Amino acid sequence: MMEPTHDEAHGGALGARLNWLRAAVLGANDGIVSTAGLVVGVAGATTDRGTLLTAGLAGLLAGSMSMAAGEYVSVSTQRDSEQAALALERRELREQPEAELEELAEILEQRGLSPDVAREAAVQLTARDALRAHARVELGIDPDELTNPWHAAWASFLAFTVGALLPLLAIVLPPAGVRLPVTVASVLAALVITGWSSARLGAAKPARAVGRNVVGGALAMGVTYAAGALLGAAGV
Repeated sequence: MMEPTHDEAHGGALGARLNWLRAAVLGANDGIVSTAGLVVGVAGATTDRGTLLTAGLAGLLAGSMSMAAGEYVSVSTQRDSEQAALALERRELREQPEAELEELAEILEQRGLSPDVAREAAVQLTARDALRAHARVELGIDPDELTNPWHAAWASFLAFTVGALLPLLAIVLPPAGVRLPVTVASVLAALVITGWSSARLGAAKPARAVGRNVVGGALAMGVTYAAGALLGAAGV
């Protein structure tokens, strides 16, 4: 009787891990594209290595901190909502246990169980842990694995930083004559990898995701380089 719940927990845990991996890939992708656009734009105006390094580091720090802060606020809001929903469910179980039992049985019946089996499953789940049963079945929340805003913030910070380091190093380490082609080639290769990875994690077709990634990154670098070149030519 408890096997469906056991499988569902494993499925939920797997889904959570995939979401974290997908978020890490997308964070790295953001770091690659935004920093590449910044340093390539600056490279259109100047070839000075110090200027490129300063601009790249500023973009890396600003982007990683912004990603971390945004993720912390977003996940904190989600966690507050989860805790509020659990508190309400806890109160309802205390004040009207029979109504909550019937509600759980109805939900299980709607998911395909016969009325008798749904009722028996609801009784057994409630006897074992009423709050956990309602949280998982009714709310889709695992009380033992609430979202952690600090984990999300650090994951976003690190993912963006790792992604941003590639174009930053590619633009400052090679000789001046090959900086731009090395950076463009490195960034496009990295975008192929992140596009393929995000598609695989989402069970989508890699070709379309890779194409979007590469075209978007190339467009960003092309626009910012043109802007930088125009500003540099104008002496700005």
